[in-house]
Amino acid sequence: MNTKRVFLIVLDSFGIGEMEDAAAYGDYNVNTLRSVSASPFFHMPNMKRLGLFNLDGVAVGEKEERPLGRIARLKEASKGKDTTIGHFEIAGVYSGSPLPTYPNGFPEEIIEEFSKACGRKVLCNKPYSGTEVIKDYGKEHMETGALIVYTSADSVFQIAAHEDIVPVEQLYEYCKIARKILTGEHGVGRVIARPFVGEPGNFTRTSRRHDYSIEPPSVTMLDQLRAAGKDVIGVGKINDIYAGKGITEYVYTSGNADGIQKTLEYLDKDFEGLCFVNLVDYDMLYGHRRDVDGYAKALSYFDEKLPEIMEKLKEDDILIITADHGCDPGYDKTTDHTREYVPMVMYGKCVVPGNLGTRDTFADIGATVLDYFGIKSQFSGESLFR
Repeated sequence: MNTKRVFLIVLDSFGIGEMEDAAAYGDYNVNTLRSVSASPFFHMPNMKRLGLFNLDGVAVGEKEERPLGRIARLKEASKGKDTTIGHFEIAGVYSGSPLPTYPNGFPEEIIEEFSKACGRKVLCNKPYSGTEVIKDYGKEHMETGALIVYTSADSVFQIAAHEDIVPVEQLYEYCKIARKILTGEHGVGRVIARPFVGEPGNFTRTSRRHDYSIEPPSVTMLDQLRAAGKDVIGVGKINDIYAGKGITEYVYTSGNADGIQKTLEYLDKDFEGLCFVNLVDYDMLYGHRRDVDGYAKALSYFDEKLPEIMEKLKEDDILIITADHGCDPGYDKTTDHTREYVPMVMYGKCVVPGNLGTRDTFADIGATVLDYFGIKSQFSGESLFR
């Protein structure tokens, strides 16, 4: 008997049009797909075949007469538009209020407690670009040993430190200290280690970033799969997003190309359960930096590799492609995420093609995965498999 496997790939920030409540989040006429499709580098013929351009509300690209995929447009039921809330909802956890953000920096009492616990002073403490903050504060950090603490429009507490001044393992310990402090009303989505190297005027961030997420507050799809004895494999930042909860195996990636390659490698391995992949470059490198062409090229690369992924699927394998929020690179009012619907494109030899319209929650994905393995979900969400 063949074992069942689900490959769930999140194209981080690939929204497909603003939700009806987008204005409440400061977003007006946003649409990540529409913006990237205007680039001459946008080319997604394989996603077209699966039905991407047939989704509700999608007014770009040519519709496929007979899509190969089972498709739906998903609405976010949670309040928020960030990675943590989006991924939590995919796995069945709803957030009734957005995670806290700090447009004016963190409260003095938080900074004082953190500084005292680490034995180091703190620099910056305000929203900043990650590359600009080390440019502006890196020299002082190297001279004083003070930690560079900054945030963004996201619910994040980021700590940047030069690897020669603060060894990476020590930086990780400081992040764990911050994670313990940042709870309750100050329970930010993620504490992020941002190590860098180089000399003043020529600093670069290294790939040894590490995220310390808030733990999912209730049972998730991952917990239920693991409890049922299934493999739950995280590729990319999945393990960090769920704080390791429900994960049985994980591997980090250096970017989208590496994430796709590791997915292809898992397609060649024997396991029963879920391979959950996050491809972060769309958001981190292109969405926030408002790089339309870069975003389009990255999507086109994924599309180019898609036939190889599809060909490796076995008889009882399912592929699900989705997103966690929007980050419209054509939106010039802010560099923040954007409140958008996301696509759900499902494909496999056992999947019946069809358009399921618009669904009320990302959690339908979690319910679908559990249903495929014969597990009754312990959260709201309807299976889209049947």
